[in-house]
Amino acid sequence: MSETKNNNMSVYDILKERELIKQIAFEDEFKEMVSHEKTHVYLGIDPTADSIHIGHFIPLMMMSYFQKCGHTPIILIGGGTALIGDPSGKTDMRQMLSREDISRNVDNIIKQVSRFVSFEGENAAIIANNSDWILDLNYMDFIRTYGIHFNVNRMLAAECYKQRMEKGLTFFELNYMLMQSYDFLQLFEKHGCKVQIGGDDQWSNMLSGVELIRKIHRNGSFCVTCPLLLTAEGKKMGKTVNGALWLDAKKTSPYEFYQYWRNIQDSEVRDVLKMLTFLPMNEVNRLASLEGEKINEAKKIAAFEITKLIHGEEEALKAKKTSEDLFENLNNSDNMPTEKISKEELDLSILDFLVKIKIAPSKGQAKTLVEQGGISIDDNKITDIKYTISKELFNNSFIVVKKGKKTFIKVELN
Repeated sequence: MSETKNNNMSVYDILKERELIKQIAFEDEFKEMVSHEKTHVYLGIDPTADSIHIGHFIPLMMMSYFQKCGHTPIILIGGGTALIGDPSGKTDMRQMLSREDISRNVDNIIKQVSRFVSFEGENAAIIANNSDWILDLNYMDFIRTYGIHFNVNRMLAAECYKQRMEKGLTFFELNYMLMQSYDFLQLFEKHGCKVQIGGDDQWSNMLSGVELIRKIHRNGSFCVTCPLLLTAEGKKMGKTVNGALWLDAKKTSPYEFYQYWRNIQDSEVRDVLKMLTFLPMNEVNRLASLEGEKINEAKKIAAFEITKLIHGEEEALKAKKTSEDLFENLNNSDNMPTEKISKEELDLSILDFLVKIKIAPSKGQAKTLVEQGGISIDDNKITDIKYTISKELFNNSFIVVKKGKKTFIKVELN
């Protein structure tokens, strides 16, 4: 925060410097506005799971910078819109959740968001839930009042609906854009909120909210999207052996979380450091310029800083130590991702075993790993696809399974 004030940089300048901006509606107006006034800024999160994942990371970093520059964050929980489900980027309609599921998810998400924004102080973050105004809407009144501002032809041309159009977009889902726009209008009228932020895949939905406010109030409103976090191959970051990279330690352990960032490619270091850490840009540039073996030091710093932000310094230090012990001493299994197996399930083939502990998604891929020498158990390479996992292997009640050079799974015997 002190760095922001000392440099007299607006939030626009900071986000631009860290390349956190993909698109802005009315960019010149926005730049002028944030340079001379403080406003409320909102980020919407639909509670469709009991944890947020790495896809929410960059928008939450953006929100943190807004707050550090004196703006007031609004975290809008989509307790109402989650009953519909956002079709953006989806080829199938989302599963509908019960109100009980949504309420439980909301509680967990708020805890995770507090890692990024403060709920104390002069511009303390606000939690809002769109169920407060959506669930009791009179549909006919809503359509008569606001539906006239939406052109269906333009809506159907929006990127967020294209994939769903291939299989059949329901009118149920088509309402999502109207509801999200209405959210922005409500926050504008209740809190004077002028800015919505989110991932670039939300651009069409966000822009429709800006346009709705400007049509009704003839006043300034803006949306800012951030780039999606991509790997060097252009794929979304955040996929692990066990699926999505969650911010909940129960879903993705701090060690696995740390190890994910420790193993990024050299070409990804700069993007990760500038977007997902609060390190000053001169330090980001220095670390990203390292070459050869020295770039590993930058990866360790990135992994530690990101894990500390999400899980706290103590867990980050544990994950760092476990990683170093495993790769340098191969003698510490504490904090390692763990799977459990019962005695009754033993005497199964190595291929079935690898699928069971989620090292491989299928027996075919497990067979390839074994044949190519990519699997070790307690540092002993396994190359026989007929190898059997027996009770005798578990002398210490657990074994350590290694895939390649960087993936370790501790398997405990129940």
